[in-house]
Amino acid sequence: MWDAGGFAFWLANYQDMFFSKEANDIIADYLKRKIRSIVNDPVAAEKLTPKTYPYGTKRQPLDTNYFETFNKKNVLLVDAATDGSIEEITPNGVRAGGKEYPLDIIVIATGFDALTGPLKALGIKGRGGRMLAQEWEAGPQTYLGVAIAGYPNLFTITGPQSPSVLSNMPVSIEQHVEWIAECIAHMRRNKLTTIEATPEAQDAWGAHVAEVVNATLMTSANSWYMGANIDGKAHRFLPYLGPEGVGGYRRKCAEVAEKDYEGFAFSSHGQGWTAHPIAAE
Repeated sequence: MWDAGGFAFWLANYQDMFFSKEANDIIADYLKRKIRSIVNDPVAAEKLTPKTYPYGTKRQPLDTNYFETFNKKNVLLVDAATDGSIEEITPNGVRAGGKEYPLDIIVIATGFDALTGPLKALGIKGRGGRMLAQEWEAGPQTYLGVAIAGYPNLFTITGPQSPSVLSNMPVSIEQHVEWIAECIAHMRRNKLTTIEATPEAQDAWGAHVAEVVNATLMTSANSWYMGANIDGKAHRFLPYLGPEGVGGYRRKCAEVAEKDYEGFAFSSHGQGWTAHPIAAE
C-alpha cells in the first residue's frame, strides 16, 4: 500500500484504523518510521511526525516526494508552534520568532472556512428574516447537505453534511447538480413553486451524520473537518462520512426522490404546504 501511494494506503486496505485506536497506532507507528527513514535531519523528521492526533483524521499529504523535499539544501522547515509564528512580511522575506528568512516567493496558505464559510458570507436570509450565519453559529444543519429547513428554494451543492470533501469532488458536484435539476423538473411538471426541507427530516439527517462519525476517530483531531482552523467556529464534523461511501449517499438521495421527495415540503401558487414527511426508522 505504501509503494502504491495516493489514497491506497489511507482508504483501500486498513479500514479498522478509523475505528480502533490500537489499529491506528500500529499504522501510525509504521508511517512515523517511514518519515524518519526518509528525512535526513532528525529534528526536521520529528517536526514532520504527527503526535497529537490519530492518523487519517487530518488531511494528509498524498506523497509525491513530499518528505524527500526536506532533504534539499534550499529547504528549511520552520515550525510556527516551536520556532515562532510569522510576525511580518519584510522586503526580503518573512520574519518569524525574531529571525528573518530570505525568500524569493511567498505562497500564502492560511486556511479556509470550509463548507460553511462561503454560504455564511453571502448574507442569506430565510423565512422571517432568519440569517443563515446566525443559525449556523453552533454548526451547520441541513437535509442531505443539499437543503436547509426554513430556506425555501435554496439548494447547496456539496454543502455541509454531504460527502463533499471526503469524496471525488467533481463526481459529487455532478451528482448534486443532476439531482437538483431533476427536482426542479419534478416541480415544473407538478406546477409546484416552492420546496423546503422539513425540520423533522433535517433533524433526523443531522442525528444520522453525527451517529456515523462519532463511531470513528475522526472527531478526535482539531482539523478543518471539525472547523478547528477558524477562531470561534463551532467544532462539529462538517462533511458526511457515509458508511457506504459516496455510493450509499447517492442511493439515499435517489430513494428520497423516488418517494416523492420524502422529507421535503412543497407549495404552489395560492396553495399551502404539501408535506412529504420522512418515515421513522
